[in-house]
Parts: sequence; structure tokens; C-alpha cells
Amino acid sequence: MRRIAERLGTRLGTWLTRPAHVHDTSPPTDPALLAAALRPGDVLLVEGHSRISVAIKYLTQSTWSHAALFVGEAVGRAAPDGSPLCFVEADVVDGVRLVGVSEYAGLHCRICRPVGLSEVDRCRLIEHACARIGHRYDLRNVLDLARYLVPTPPVPQRWRRRMLAFGSGDPTRAICSTLVAQCFQAIRYPVLPHIERRAAAPGTCPECVEEILRVRHHSLFVPRDFDVSPYFEVIKPTLLGGFDYRRLAWATAPDTDG
Repeated sequence: MRRIAERLGTRLGTWLTRPAHVHDTSPPTDPALLAAALRPGDVLLVEGHSRISVAIKYLTQSTWSHAALFVGEAVGRAAPDGSPLCFVEADVVDGVRLVGVSEYAGLHCRICRPVGLSEVDRCRLIEHACARIGHRYDLRNVLDLARYLVPTPPVPQRWRRRMLAFGSGDPTRAICSTLVAQCFQAIRYPVLPHIERRAAAPGTCPECVEEILRVRHHSLFVPRDFDVSPYFEVIKPTLLGGFDYRRLAWATAPDTDG
């Protein structure tokens, strides 16, 4: 029975990760500019075009369907073309793996950079991520994958995030945003923690309020959380090269195609 469930899960996972045609109105991120802008510890958000990506974007009401952690050349492994495998990501079929920047060619991306991260914690973050390479998605739990069969399921908005977190809770089974969130929680770096406000200690300041951060469970994180987090800076590769709007070449006639 387990073998049948795993085979079914593998087929379903492969079908869900196949690309679906999406009509874009803007050019994707240039891989060369992207590679030049990245630093170890950055989170890369990706607007995927697969069937599962469409479902995730709907459930999270966001552009971003995937998150990966840039580890640089820390692992020292390269793709067949010689380019470094510099991202740790979680894939439904292949599990936690290393990929290069070419994996995201043709896709819109966003770099989210943790602010003020010490070099010691940066190394710990990367070590934590690399230690999880090889962990697999539990494809025997077919129900985990079945939630993505309908790209836009009729789910009330308040339940959508919970729907993404549905699963067995197996620590070796990871999805992309869960994996990245766990890495940052391991070094006590905030993503979107619960904030509890309470009065300061008696006798210190009657009108003062202190904030206590509480860790949000990693299974409840989605890719857009890194984009809206106040603790991550958004980096735009096009602007890092010295953008000057006066040097742009404009067509003389307006574009009527939209």
C-alpha cells in the first residue's frame, strides 16, 4: 500500500510541477544581473509558472510562489556547465536540493536581504540550510499534494494559509518557505513573528510599552512573508548597476499593444 501511495504521489508531484503557459507583460529578471546582486543569506522569491505555483499564488494572494536561500559557493559544487550550485531550495519531487541561478531563468524574481545579519549568524544560517540537503517531500501523503489539484479552490481567505500548512508534520518533509523560515528561526532572526505588546515592568515607566516577539510556527510561513517582513530589505538588481532614467531609449510612437 505504501508503494502504491508513493508511486501515485510521485506522478502527482511531477504533474503539478510541470510548467503552465503564462502570458507576461514585463520581461523576467536578467540572470546575470541577479547573480551580480546576490549575497549569501539572501532569500530569492520566484514567480513560478507551474500548476502548483498557480495554486500557491492564489492561496497566498501573492505574486510569489517559491522561496530559495542563496548560499553562494559555500557547498563547492557545480552544475554540468561549470556554474556554481548556489541556492538551497525545496522541490516537491526532488526534495531539498542545490540549484544554480539558471534554474530561475525566464522567471520574475525578487531578492529579500536580512538586515544587519552578523557574519557568524550568516555562516550558521547557511550551515543549517546545507545540512537539510537530501530531505524529501513525503510523497506517500497524497493528500498533501491533492490540495493543489484545483488551481483556485473555493477556500475562504482566512483558511488559505492553514490549507498550505496541512500535512503530516514530518521534519524531513519540507516545502520551500517552511525550509527557509526554519533556517532563519534557527539563528533567531525574525521573519514575521507574533508581536505581543504589554506594559513595561512596574515602577519603570507607567506609560511605556514593551514588545515581546513570539515565534510563528514554521509551517505557516509562505513566500510573500519575506517580501512584507519589516526585517528584510528588497534588492532590485536593475538599480544596483547605476540606473539613470535619462539614458533610456524610448520609442517615438506609443505602444498600443498594452
